[in-house]
Amino acid sequence: MRQDDWMQTYAGYETLLAIAAARGQGPDDTELEELRSFGEQAATDGTTLRALIVCHLARARAVWPVGPAGADHVLATVQRAVMALCEGYERAQHLAVRQQEAERREFIDALLYGRSDLGRLVESADRFGLRLSRAHAVAVAEGPAPYAEDDLAPRRVERAVTARFGERSVLLTTKDGRMICIAPGDQGDVLTHFAKQAHAATDGGRAAVGRPHIGAGGVARSYEEALYVLDLADRLRLEDPVLQASDHLVYPVLTRDRQAMADLVRTTLGPLLNARSGPEAYLDTLAAYFGSGCVTTRAARDLSLSVRAFTYRLERIHQLTGSDPTDPQQRYALQTAVIGAQILNWPAQKA
Repeated sequence: MRQDDWMQTYAGYETLLAIAAARGQGPDDTELEELRSFGEQAATDGTTLRALIVCHLARARAVWPVGPAGADHVLATVQRAVMALCEGYERAQHLAVRQQEAERREFIDALLYGRSDLGRLVESADRFGLRLSRAHAVAVAEGPAPYAEDDLAPRRVERAVTARFGERSVLLTTKDGRMICIAPGDQGDVLTHFAKQAHAATDGGRAAVGRPHIGAGGVARSYEEALYVLDLADRLRLEDPVLQASDHLVYPVLTRDRQAMADLVRTTLGPLLNARSGPEAYLDTLAAYFGSGCVTTRAARDLSLSVRAFTYRLERIHQLTGSDPTDPQQRYALQTAVIGAQILNWPAQKA
């Protein structure tokens, strides 16, 4: 059915009306399903729902039959026929939405993991409003629970972002329980707003923003950076709700040679394994001390210790490791080793 042929009606429509007027008999299940199929095909062909309904109502008025069963049965048949047509039309719409969503999901997966033919990826990107010749960046947000796309938190975040910025070539979705926003690299305000809204919607969740990179592979690279920073935040116990990958480039550098970092951790911090109560308290002490800018009173307060007890721990670390945390010349190796231990999850996992 073409849009300009919308006056066409279901082939057996007049017969249904005549039977209703003569016998008081409405359409059976087979006829109702045929009406649904007719409505579904009308939607596929581009006919509007309004045109479909008006067409059948006008046709009923034009050929209104007179019979012993009375007008009420004819009207009831018209009602059931229109309902079936609408059900078929909506069925086609729902199928189209599911297909579009499946295509969108497939495109986003290919984009985030770089697993697609470049030509197909660029073609799909045009349909979804992305220009892969430009730089793009990815923000990833996670909360206390995994999220699906139709959950309240992702929908709330999407409304907040689109209400402020409109479409602006932005893609929002969920992946592996996290919320994701892909935006042009020169629109960092979009990603920052997304991250802040996600933090609020997830009741204290955390978001990370990857750096902008050019091309189809640039999206996947930015996504990997954001995931790395989220993992890093857990290991290093970073408290910032919104983290920028560009602010944490030193950590990939430190761990690029994983074996060298593992050797540094074992050599520098290994003696803490001999402590009577284990190494954990001393690792926490060092992390708090370096995190406070080496201010003893602040670090002691962060660990709910007295300054005297905290100072004793620092002295004990010096005795066990041979390195003095308060000595600027020896501090760097200790601090680097502590960062390495957190990233490598030492000593829970052997370095």
